[in-house]
Amino acid sequence: MPKSRHHTGNKGARRLSPAQALKKIRLFATDVDGVLTDAGMYYTESGDELKKFNTRDGMGIKLLQRAGLITALVTQEATKLVARRGDKLAIPEVHQGVMDKLPVLRAMAARHAVTLAEVAYMGDDINDLASLRAVGFSAAPADALPPIRKTVTYVCRAKGGEGAVREVAEMILEAQGRSPWKV
Repeated sequence: MPKSRHHTGNKGARRLSPAQALKKIRLFATDVDGVLTDAGMYYTESGDELKKFNTRDGMGIKLLQRAGLITALVTQEATKLVARRGDKLAIPEVHQGVMDKLPVLRAMAARHAVTLAEVAYMGDDINDLASLRAVGFSAAPADALPPIRKTVTYVCRAKGGEGAVREVAEMILEAQGRSPWKV
């Protein structure tokens, strides 16, 4: 498993090493813009909005689901694109238009009888900070903002929308003895 590039002061990470924290993960949640996408918002002349999602990130989410983990999207934006991506990946928890993400994570965890120490969360910007500090394992894409990179348990080698989610998904699976490469 790659070594963590940054350790946090969050309660989950303080008690457990990153490897120990990964073994306990039962719920994986992520922000969308800047994590599952490259943070770009593309508009056509007719006003249509476009986002680029990485298929390898999608496969990472599917691999987590196959291993029995709960998957979730928690985003401040509210778009049909995100709903469509969530549907395509059969993500059971899609929360859009969320200004304060931590209460949503807490409610999800309670609904699924999971502690926050058993949650992995990925984010890239200031609206993810409280959630990143509260969970058992936190990660950010390589191009996340500097304060976020300093806060998380792990900074990915990949940028947002370029395989960062897949990188973390494989770390979780490998830590739990479920190599994604053993099919």
